[in-house]
Amino acid sequence: MSKKPLIFIAMLLVLMIGMVGNKGQLQADERPNIVLIMADDLGFSDIGCYGSEIKTPALNDLANNGLRFSQFYNTAKCHSSRVSLLTGLYCDQAGGASLKRGVTIAEVLKNAGYFTSMVGKWHLNNQPTDFGFERYWGHLSGATNFFTGDDTFRLNGERWAVPPEFNGKPFYTTNVIADFALDFMDEGIASGKPFLLYAAFNAPHYPLQAPEADVKQQLGNYDDGWDHLRETRFARQLEQGLFPAGTMLSQRSDHVPAWKSLNAQEQQWESDRMEVYAAMVSVLDRNIGRIVDHLKAKGVLDNTLILFCSDNGGCPFERTRGRYLKPWDPKSYWCYDASWANACNTPFRLYKQNQHEGGISSPLIAHWPKGIKTTPGEITEQPGHLIDFMATFIDVANATYLKNVEGRQVDPLQGKSLAPIFNGSIRTPHEKLYFHFGLDRAWREGDWKLVSAKRGRWELYNLATDRTEMHDLASKFPQRVAAMEKRWLETARNVDRLSDKQLAPVRPVITKLNFRKDTTAGNANSNE
Repeated sequence: MSKKPLIFIAMLLVLMIGMVGNKGQLQADERPNIVLIMADDLGFSDIGCYGSEIKTPALNDLANNGLRFSQFYNTAKCHSSRVSLLTGLYCDQAGGASLKRGVTIAEVLKNAGYFTSMVGKWHLNNQPTDFGFERYWGHLSGATNFFTGDDTFRLNGERWAVPPEFNGKPFYTTNVIADFALDFMDEGIASGKPFLLYAAFNAPHYPLQAPEADVKQQLGNYDDGWDHLRETRFARQLEQGLFPAGTMLSQRSDHVPAWKSLNAQEQQWESDRMEVYAAMVSVLDRNIGRIVDHLKAKGVLDNTLILFCSDNGGCPFERTRGRYLKPWDPKSYWCYDASWANACNTPFRLYKQNQHEGGISSPLIAHWPKGIKTTPGEITEQPGHLIDFMATFIDVANATYLKNVEGRQVDPLQGKSLAPIFNGSIRTPHEKLYFHFGLDRAWREGDWKLVSAKRGRWELYNLATDRTEMHDLASKFPQRVAAMEKRWLETARNVDRLSDKQLAPVRPVITKLNFRKDTTAGNANSNE
């Protein structure tokens, strides 16, 4: 046999091995890049394509050319949502902030041949570089000063001192998150591998701080108050098709005063706060636009799966101090309270930490020109949850869920892939969705939802006809309540590993809630 056929066969074998890659995976350039973007404390209605008056052209464009979810869930709290997003497990099931019973999306995708990076807020134990992220810039803390940062900022595991300026501009955390995101994406592209970028923006979480020019663009936009805002946002949501005709706007929370009951000074202070919040959302959108534009300029946008969501609903916690400092002053520390949070969560009830729809409902925008087969701009009513991200990434990346990593014995995956929804199919739904944070709990089976706030009496809603939880059916269907409560307790005890007061029976009456604080002195120091 001549040498030429042997050489040809050898070259063919090398080519075939390269195409298959490690562990039988597809050639790297055939698998999508993944950009997962999470906002912090963003309410369901806070972006334009979910009803907001705030100008968010970048996110609107992703929605108009992608897919929106009207029933996507988080866990109602910052750290617990991050645990579920990273692991595909319920928070305590994964070991909480320690992740001791979970494997992360970065570890799974790195093992599958992806370049992995993260920017922004961590808010868990250790550092991202301890959990599979090859590159990281951001802060380990749950909240930080947007202008000066704090001592938890890290770059690839090492301390990073926050400078007064970065890339020729005054330091502002939201902008710098995007700066490092672009750098890490470039590194991922240069590696020749598909890449995962997890961009965890800390905006619009308190403190409410934004550049002066951005705040002044919002002047006067909220002078009509939160009652008017809820009504106008809800009208847009109905027009956009996010909710079916007949959906009711939930009533303003009892502890939130009518806007017209405030005096002129109070109204001015309240509208000032919301202007800053809106500016923060606008700056967030602008930086998401920078990420999208960079992907486009690099020629990789079409095969990049972009997912955008929020970690919980609007935040009701009033912690303002230094009220009379301008919100572009680094020493300022403004917050808003339940009054605006109620509007930001339009049309739902309650807030961050609660397992009512206002706490757990998140926008979810999916954009992937090469992979999403639904009509551009389509809205799906199929429910999803943060726990579904891990299963989705395993699906599209041809990866394998790891059952043991770094000495951690990993619990079975709870999530289900969103890929069938991307393909325009009806996904086999979750048989159940479990919710818990602190003393708040919920359980969803099909369209039925059982929910309790602060261990208050169980409430029962049919979300098919009452998504805004206005008509409590618990007294009408006591057997259903008892059966669903039993299944919640079984999951809480045996899967999520709760104990003690977290398993205590609910009280016989609904717990009275009051989140609103007096900030007339500008020194509200809540210990909540």
